[in-house]
Order: sequence, then C-alpha cells, then structure tokens
Amino acid sequence: MDTVVELQGVSRRYVSKGETVLALDHIDLSVAGGEFLALAGPSGSGKSTLLNLVGGLDRPSEGRVIVEGRELGTLSGKELAALRRERLGFVFQSYNLVPVLSAVENVEYVMLIQGRPAAERRARALEVLREVGLEGMEHRRPASLSGGQQQRVAVARAIAARPALVLADEPTANLDTATGEALTDLMAALNARYGTTFIFSTHDTRIMERASRLVRLRDGHLVSDERHDPAPDAAVEA
Repeated sequence: MDTVVELQGVSRRYVSKGETVLALDHIDLSVAGGEFLALAGPSGSGKSTLLNLVGGLDRPSEGRVIVEGRELGTLSGKELAALRRERLGFVFQSYNLVPVLSAVENVEYVMLIQGRPAAERRARALEVLREVGLEGMEHRRPASLSGGQQQRVAVARAIAARPALVLADEPTANLDTATGEALTDLMAALNARYGTTFIFSTHDTRIMERASRLVRLRDGHLVSDERHDPAPDAAVEA
C-alpha cells in the first residue's frame, strides 16, 4: 500500500531549565495506508513528541517528516494548516470538545472550517454519531456526557471529514479499562471499514493487543517494531 507517513532520521531536542533534552533520537519509521499502529512506551519515551511531529504541531530538530508525499518542513504555515484541516484527524486524551456546542455541532466543527454546506455537515455528523453508538445523544453538550461518550464524540469529529490519517494521543488514558477497550475496538472497526490509517499512543498493554502493528519507544529511541494479528475482539462492529 502507499506510504502515508515517513520519518527519516528524525530527532527532536528541547531546552528545559537550561539543559538540552533529546526527546527523539534519529527515528526512521514508515507507515502504510490503512495501518492500525500503536506507539508504546513509558512516559517520556517520545510517543507524544512523535505524534506532534507527524501532525505538524511541532518541527524536528533534524530529519524529515513526510505525510502523503509532502515534507512538512517545506510547507508554509498556511499549507501546513490546510494539510491538518483537510487530511488529518486528531483525538486527544482530554477530549478537547467545545463545551458550549452539542455533540453534533462538535462533530460538524472541522467540516464548518472546511467550508462544507450546512446540510452536508449535519447529515455527515449525524451519520458518524450513529456509527460510534451515540444516536439519541446528538444534542447533548459535553458536560451531560460520560467520559467514554465524550471520547466517542472526539473520535466521530476526527473521522467525520474522512481524513487519510487519524492521530490519537493516549485516547483511553482518562477512561476506565472496559470503556477504554471498547473505544479502541471502535477505532479498529472504523479503521477496517474505511481504511483510514490510525496511529495512536498508549502505555496500556491491553490496548496494545488491539493493534496490528506495535512500535515501542524508550528514551527517544525506537527499540522494536512488531506486526501481529490483533486480538479477536478488535473486529467488533462500531
């Protein structure tokens, strides 16, 4: 399959309290379209830094980050914003929903920014909310939804515009085990249904089992890259 993401010799250094911190050290990684890939490792291993680089939210100190054939370091701020808006979806552990908007309005938000017609936005948002199991809750605001329901809204928002790539940073961190596993199974089902590439970070071994590819990081280094069949319940219907 076509390569969606490629990292070539990528390093990222930060200066913290006068000292240089090496968050990523010469990472090489290629991700094909349709993969369901988990980044695993303890806190400080570089998972979030890697996701931020792939999402164009940060820039590498060295190396090249290429998404859908475009090297992010060569793009202007406007071009980078357009790439994130049109081709990428994001899911954060803190949900990042707009509290004054309903579930359906939150899902519509990216499509609103894209300039899609109102009727198209609403129809697509309602369709995706049904797919993630939130039919009947479309007009509830985030405060009246459970954590798992809010994260399902966040996933619906991420996939509503049919991006090529969804980046999820510890999406289950604030959820109990059963809800976290159900959410990961949901993302796996959406990955299988649409062929959308998912890259998500986690430190939960039970969530790692749902991935078809597991990349482990430690102290900014890529220490292993394993491909395997996901756990059987990863194929549940959304």
